[in-house]
Amino acid sequence: MDLIAVVTGAARGIGRSTVVRLRGAGYRVVAVDVSAAVAELAEDGWVVPVAADVTGDGVPAAVVGRAVAEFGRLDLLVNNAARFLRRPILDTTDDDFDALFAVNVRPVFRFSRAALPSLVESRGGIVNTASISGLIGVADQSVYAMTKGAIVQLTRQLAIEFAGRGVRVNAVAPGAVDTEFMAAARAADPDPAASLAVTLANHPIGRMSTPDEVARAIVFLAAPESGGITGAILSVDGGYVAR
Repeated sequence: MDLIAVVTGAARGIGRSTVVRLRGAGYRVVAVDVSAAVAELAEDGWVVPVAADVTGDGVPAAVVGRAVAEFGRLDLLVNNAARFLRRPILDTTDDDFDALFAVNVRPVFRFSRAALPSLVESRGGIVNTASISGLIGVADQSVYAMTKGAIVQLTRQLAIEFAGRGVRVNAVAPGAVDTEFMAAARAADPDPAASLAVTLANHPIGRMSTPDEVARAIVFLAAPESGGITGAILSVDGGYVAR
C-alpha cells in the first residue's frame, strides 16, 4: 500500500529534499510552496505540486482535501514552510513579530488541524521542522526563536493529545543548514565571512548540515519502523546543543 504525504515549503532546501526522500521511500506526495518553482517536482501519479501561500485561510483544508481526493488517504504531514529573521529585539517591530508568526506558526496549527481527522483514520503522523533556536538561546533571534519554540511545544502537545488515536507527532530541530535560506540570511549580515566562521565554530562537526541529512531524519521519524517514537524533538545540528 502506498503512503501519502503533504509537505509544505517544498520548493527548495529541506522541503525539496524531503519530497525527494519520501518519493524514494514509496510515498505519493502533495508538495506545497508559495514559489512557482514547486512545479519542478511534478511527477505524474506520484508528486502533485501546489503553488499556494500557506498563510491563506482556506489553503490547509484545500491541500489536505487535494491529497485525499487525489490519492484516497493521508498518512503524513510535514510542516516545513518557514521564514528566518535575525534581528536584535530593540530593532524588531510589531510587524516583524506578526509576519513571522503568520508564516512559521499559524500554518503549522492550521495544517495540523486540517490533517488530523485523516491522520486518525490512517494512524499516520506529523513531522514538524523546528530549530535549535526553539531549544536554546541564540543572540538576535528573539522572534524567530519564539516561533520555533511554539512549534516544539505544539509537537509535544499534539503527541500527547493524539497518542491514544494512533497518530505520532515529532519534530526535527536543525542547526545551520547549507541552503539558499541560510545563504540569504548570511548575505544580509555586515560581515558574511565572519558570520559563517561563527556558525561553523558553533557546530562541533565543523560544518553545516545538508538539506538531505535533515530530510533523512524527517523520513526516519515518519517511518512505520519508528512507531515507538512520538513527542520527540530530534536535533540535526552537528552537536550544537550538546556543547
